[in-house]
Amino acid sequence: MTTNVLHSIDVAVPVSTAYNQWTQFESFPRFMDGVERIEQVTPTRTHWVTKIAGVEREFDAEITEQNPDERVAWKTESGTHQAGVVTFHRIDDAHTRVTLQLDHDPQGLVEKAGDALGIVQRRVKGDLQNFKEFIETRGSEEGGWRGDVARSPQSGDTAPPA
Repeated sequence: MTTNVLHSIDVAVPVSTAYNQWTQFESFPRFMDGVERIEQVTPTRTHWVTKIAGVEREFDAEITEQNPDERVAWKTESGTHQAGVVTFHRIDDAHTRVTLQLDHDPQGLVEKAGDALGIVQRRVKGDLQNFKEFIETRGSEEGGWRGDVARSPQSGDTAPPA
């Protein structure tokens, strides 16, 4: 059974700063609970190592669409099934709304029980709050990848619209 999560948070940085920081996947462990390590394998492929509730997982994810200052969409290619999109909405010159939509299929008894208890929804909300604190404290991004990845016609069912 697929779980859908949708959450937004407003951050006090310009849209390009929020977007640029989000493209620095290797920094995710600094603000995402349960993310042990991410390796940027190619500009559009990442390898993740997570440990949540004692369950360690490794999987690869592919960016299926990316538009600077607007959105990053992805889907997993191995391991756990997950697809999502994060969008960046300019509120004004110094504020951005970051919206994360995630679809995932919990695996095994522990993940299914955690999903039923709303742990994934709370984790997404907490991770976005951590991102807010991380980027607002820094005030600037660590870097950024501003490349475009066009959504392929075959990926129509992999990244939900936001």
